[in-house]
Amino acid sequence: MSSYVVTGASRGIGLEFVKQLSSNSENQVFAIVRNKATATRLQDLSRNNVIMLESDVTDAEALNLAAAEVSKATINKLDYLINNAGSATASGVTLDRYPSPEAVEKDLLDDFKNNAISVVHTINAFLPLLENGSAKKVLTLSSGIGDLDLTLAGEGNIALASYAIAKAALNMVVAKYAALFKADGFVFLAISPGLVDVSATKESPPTAGALEEMKMLSKGIPKVAPHFKGPITPEESVKMQLEVFNRWTVEETGAFVSHFGNKQWL
Repeated sequence: MSSYVVTGASRGIGLEFVKQLSSNSENQVFAIVRNKATATRLQDLSRNNVIMLESDVTDAEALNLAAAEVSKATINKLDYLINNAGSATASGVTLDRYPSPEAVEKDLLDDFKNNAISVVHTINAFLPLLENGSAKKVLTLSSGIGDLDLTLAGEGNIALASYAIAKAALNMVVAKYAALFKADGFVFLAISPGLVDVSATKESPPTAGALEEMKMLSKGIPKVAPHFKGPITPEESVKMQLEVFNRWTVEETGAFVSHFGNKQWL
């Protein structure tokens, strides 16, 4: 039996990870959500090998409590950690267009906390259990817009500035853990899930700001991915991510790749 922790498991990509992993009855999946009461899609899954835990990934103490619950159920071990939780501000402006210094600082700090610091807290909380696990593998969802070369390749990639900066920092977080624990046989991997259908990952329609950012981002797609045919579904994305994750080795630990296993982001 393999044990998994998936954060941000109430909807979209996180929920799809839980669905696909728990489809194997021999897997034990711990699905971490911010609010159990609103995680109705996860509740409807109703599988015996899925255990829902409530925790905020920006709260180190809450994550430690969640890790303690996992420890009780697994006899102090964990095989796989999937850091899916994260969020993006939807300001719809570039770095030079914020209405005030306070506004740009707020977006930068919020995105850094939700996408980089949160992962540090999560890894630290579950690290003692992973050390006792048989796989010692950690998958962290990043984004292709955190790639410097992609940003420089197209005009549309000036969008989502604070989110992109936070994801670039996240990639370094993954590299730091990889360097620290390579000798112990750990595999850390940062992966971009691809451009996933927004309507499939949100409980409600996207905001006007989010739509504007998507419009800006799309301007650069023809230049960097002329083959691109449109967003993929959470099911397609997770299937591809797991294929990459499952074949990744300790020799390659710390990498940042796409759902294709390379630098093809779209």
